[in-house]
Amino acid sequence: MKGFASIAVRLLATAAVLAVASFALSAVAQDRLGADRALLSISNDKLTLGIRTQGGAMVRLVLNDDPDKVNPMHTSLGHFVCVDGFGPVSPEERSAGLPGHGEAHSVPWEIVSSDKKNGVTTVSLSATLPLVQEKFRRTLRIVDGEQVVRIESELENLLAFDRPINWGEHATIGPPFLEPGRTAVEMSAVRGMTRSHSDQSANPPHRLGSFKAFTWPMAPGLNGESIDVRPVPANAMYGDHTTSLMDPRRRLVFVTAFHPGKHLLLGYLFRREEYPWTQLWEFYPEERDRLARGLEFATQPFDVPRREVIETHAMFDTPTYRWLPAKSTITSAFLMFYTHTPAGFQRVDDVVLEGGRVTIFDRAAAIKVELKTSHAL
Repeated sequence: MKGFASIAVRLLATAAVLAVASFALSAVAQDRLGADRALLSISNDKLTLGIRTQGGAMVRLVLNDDPDKVNPMHTSLGHFVCVDGFGPVSPEERSAGLPGHGEAHSVPWEIVSSDKKNGVTTVSLSATLPLVQEKFRRTLRIVDGEQVVRIESELENLLAFDRPINWGEHATIGPPFLEPGRTAVEMSAVRGMTRSHSDQSANPPHRLGSFKAFTWPMAPGLNGESIDVRPVPANAMYGDHTTSLMDPRRRLVFVTAFHPGKHLLLGYLFRREEYPWTQLWEFYPEERDRLARGLEFATQPFDVPRREVIETHAMFDTPTYRWLPAKSTITSAFLMFYTHTPAGFQRVDDVVLEGGRVTIFDRAAAIKVELKTSHAL
């Protein structure tokens, strides 16, 4: 199998000031201190979500009743979409002006419509991707009284031929939600692969072996020892990257991040056929305010140049890209949820969507968290 190349590209520099906007009833208001710093805020009585209109990154998510307003997306990255492209570009693409991780994260997003009706807030945005000749549209829905956001996306091919595309949802968490020795990630994965060290920076250093297969969640260490990659290590000064195949027996799969001390849990539910891979990118330098961890569900196992993705074709008998037919549109959807957890809740064993609820199970503690939702997948 062809090795994968290059570490995730650092994108979207931290803005010194974000102009916070407000969403009131059916109106969208924005303050602007320059297009790259405009923030659109969408909220109900439970949650407030902030989105940059330049690049569309979700960079702020808080519970309205949280006195500390802990934002799990408090990084320079937030949750941004990588389309069409997920990873570095070839020399020829770079010369043609194509950025790493696709165009969508770097172009202006237009607010197409906004509405609040019967307690449902809906905002639709659109981005034109001129270099790859595609249009990307995203619609977010949030219902009063609920802590679940539905995010639906469309990618339209403006050209008259079928093409393989690269699409990743680059969700990134940071401190104080991301804390060494406390925060842990869970997901419905089965098999995994560590990234080749030749594709990664050695600073911070590695603790995992290079390009080794494993059974989730126990990855091989440098000396062959088994390392549980779910928690952030207490002595976090590492930089590693793994990918995992989401469970093919499930229609809906999940990835969560949980801080037991703060009793806060962030999670995503999505269709396995649309995003069969989830990458965990770990960046734990000595400077604790720069910690970051990516929860990146995607069409491909690693963020690498498109030529390498197509030549790889498949890993673990699973395709590494998705087709976008000529003059056609493909879609995806996922749910994002953020909640307090009760005392005694220690870990996530499963997440299920049924009966108008997202249910999060801690089976050892015999505790479940139920979030009402009007959304389906």
